[in-house]
Amino acid sequence: MIIDSFFEPIEEFLWQKKYPESSFFDSIHYYGETFPDLKGIHIAIVGLKEKRGVNGGESIERGSTEIREKLYNLKKGYGSYRIADLGDLVIGETLKDTYASIQMVGEVLMKKQILPVFIGGTHDLDMGQYLSYENMNKLVSMLNVDPKFDLEEEGTSAESHIQDIILHQPNFLFSYSHLGYQSFLVDPKMTTVLEKLYFEHIRLGELRKSFKDIEPIVRNADFLSFDIASIQSADAPGALDPQPFGLTAEEACQICWFAGTNEKLSSIGIYGYDPYQDDMHNKTAKVIAVMVWYFIEGFYSRKDSLSFKGSDYIKYTVSLDSKPHELVFYKSKRSGKWWMEIPHQEGDPFRRLTTIPCSYSDYEIAQKGEIPERWINAQIKML
Repeated sequence: MIIDSFFEPIEEFLWQKKYPESSFFDSIHYYGETFPDLKGIHIAIVGLKEKRGVNGGESIERGSTEIREKLYNLKKGYGSYRIADLGDLVIGETLKDTYASIQMVGEVLMKKQILPVFIGGTHDLDMGQYLSYENMNKLVSMLNVDPKFDLEEEGTSAESHIQDIILHQPNFLFSYSHLGYQSFLVDPKMTTVLEKLYFEHIRLGELRKSFKDIEPIVRNADFLSFDIASIQSADAPGALDPQPFGLTAEEACQICWFAGTNEKLSSIGIYGYDPYQDDMHNKTAKVIAVMVWYFIEGFYSRKDSLSFKGSDYIKYTVSLDSKPHELVFYKSKRSGKWWMEIPHQEGDPFRRLTTIPCSYSDYEIAQKGEIPERWINAQIKML
C-alpha cells in the first residue's frame, strides 16, 4: 500500500530554515516538497493533529509542528540515522476514521520493519496505534504511562480509550502495564479491575522507590503509549490535563531510553500536548522533543538479538523443590539484561515468546527456592 496520500507535508518554514550540519534535521529525510523514500528507513515520525477525543484543546492541531521545531534544532546523536518525518496524518471525516488511518499507516510501516513514532494529538489516538497490530497474527503487550487509568464508561474518548482497547474484539492484547498513576486521580475499583485481569500497575510513588526496576516492564512492551500529563506541570505545563505532581522530564526521558533499547518494541506514541497551555518558550514541546531524541538514541543502541540459543547469552537453570521443578534464566553477555523462560501451554494457537524480561533480583528469588511473582503472573496469562 502507498501511504503518501495519508499525509500532508510539514510546515514550510521548518524545512526552509537553515540548520547547522550537526542538527537532527540535517540527518533525516522529510516530507517537504516530496514524500520521502522509505527504502532503508528504520524510524518514521508521524505527526497527529486530531483533537476530537477531548472537549476543548483548540491548539492541539499545532502540537506536532511545535514539537518538530524543537526536535529539528537538537544535535544529532551517535546513531547512523535512517529516519524519515512523514509529515502530518490527514484527519479523517470522523474520529474513528482517524483511528483507521493510524491503524493502516502503522501496519504498513511495521510490515516494512519501520518503527512509527507518533507525536501530537489526544491520548485516545493510541487506539489506532493498538489496532495497527490487529492483523499481525500475534498477541501484543502494551505499556501505558499516564497519571489516570482512562477506564471511564462514560465521557470523552480520551477518558475511556484504555477500556476500549481492553474490550476490543478480536482481543489480541496479551498483557497491559500501567506506569506512573496517581492514587488521588484513580478510582480504587479500577485498580481492582486491573488486578483481576493480571495487568501490572505501578503507582508513581512505587516507581520512584526503585526506578531501575521498571526497566523489565518497559522491555516487555510491544508498544508504548505516553500521556504527557504524567509529567509534572513544572516540567510540562503544556499537557492537556496538567498535573502538579508526576514524573520529572528526566524520568520521562529515561523511560523513553528504556523503550528505545527494547528490541521487541515496534511503535511509540507521545500524546496530549496542547501548545495553548505551554509557557512562552514552549517548554513542553522541548521536553517531548528530547524524549523522542532519547528514544532514537536507545533504538540505535540496541544490542540483544533475543536468540537465546545463541552464544550471546548465558543460561542459568535453578532447581526447585516444588512445581515447577526448575526455572530457566538467560543473561545477555552484551547488555547484562536478564530474561526468564515461560513454558508454552498445550493448544496455544499463538506464537508467544517463551521468555519474558526480568531482573537479576528475580534470579536471586529463584535461588532462594521461591518462584518470582513475575513468573507466576506470566504463567497465568498463558492459560
